[in-house]
Amino acid sequence: MAKIEEKIEQLVKDPIEKLGYSLYDVEYVKEGPEYYLRIYIDKESGIDLNDCEKVSNEINEIVDKADYIKEQYYLEVSSPGIERKLRKDKHLEQNISKNVETKLFKKDNNGKKEYTGKLKAFNQEEIIIETNKEIAIERKNIAQIKTIYEW
Repeated sequence: MAKIEEKIEQLVKDPIEKLGYSLYDVEYVKEGPEYYLRIYIDKESGIDLNDCEKVSNEINEIVDKADYIKEQYYLEVSSPGIERKLRKDKHLEQNISKNVETKLFKKDNNGKKEYTGKLKAFNQEEIIIETNKEIAIERKNIAQIKTIYEW
């Protein structure tokens, strides 16, 4: 599914930027029996429903014409939200020194499956989070990492 996400990202990036938005992420997932193509957009002043509708109308035909997805799917255009998933290196880079929540696929050597702390650094193999001490987490063991909004 990652290849479909990459193809769709390349396909819709320019049209989205021409409308004045930035493309945050593309996600193609199966939930139950249904497939969803989620396009996450952003802009400095935030995203509202009108923005999502505008982008959806602009890219719907482009995505259909490209015909990269053979299954029936639902197209959703959305804001990445206040607490954002960090799926790409550029997302990690933008959030260095910010608090993140990291969930693992399985318990690590410390017997933990979840960490919350400041994102200190990352490379291809691991991320470094500072809790009360610095913890190195293998990226292949990360199920999800997201920002934490401080209320």
